[in-house]
Amino acid sequence: MSISSPPQRKQEPIRIELNGVGKRFNREWIFRDLTETFHPGQVYAVTGPNGAGKSTLLSVLWGQTPPSVGTVRYVGGKRTIPDDEAFRHISIAAPYMDLIEELTLDEHLRFHFSMKRARNNMTPEVMLSQMYLEHARDKHISNFSSGMRQRVKLALAFFTDADILFLDEPGTNLDRQAFEWYLRQLEQVPAGCTIFIASNQEAEYPLNAQKIDITRYK
Repeated sequence: MSISSPPQRKQEPIRIELNGVGKRFNREWIFRDLTETFHPGQVYAVTGPNGAGKSTLLSVLWGQTPPSVGTVRYVGGKRTIPDDEAFRHISIAAPYMDLIEELTLDEHLRFHFSMKRARNNMTPEVMLSQMYLEHARDKHISNFSSGMRQRVKLALAFFTDADILFLDEPGTNLDRQAFEWYLRQLEQVPAGCTIFIASNQEAEYPLNAQKIDITRYK
């Protein structure tokens, strides 16, 4: 049985344009004076020590947190994408994001992909197989280990048909086998998808990733 997904959307390369962007909490600048264009199909590694502001930058980029100064624009071709439409183009995985614990894994997949389009029209059966979690199909999320939860979060992000993929500390709670699974999924992301990986662990992002050192913008 296939997932009932939203209708097919027109694909167009999406870039993110930042102009003088900064974020401040009270009187402390987390980062500032960030002017950059992030191009389709590139992998960007947001680096820096714990607490430096990597997660904050990602949340500004995906539109959850407004910048204190400057502008963030999503642009497809010559068209600026309205802020209330940007979510259609993004997919996110982060350790601090919650799953719906009352749902089973199968129910969670169906719920998520009733709102987001599955990449390559993947079915729940294919997803479960690629996650190596067929045995947990009818298990409630509340009974999942921390490693299983992180794998589900990553799978929801990887399997979503999105132009831009945000991965914050993707290796959190993953054992060696699950981390190798993560790296294989990362390699299978379509070439036109832009990927942001916030991490201070070099193993979590490709060698060819363009690094953004958050400490340069203090």
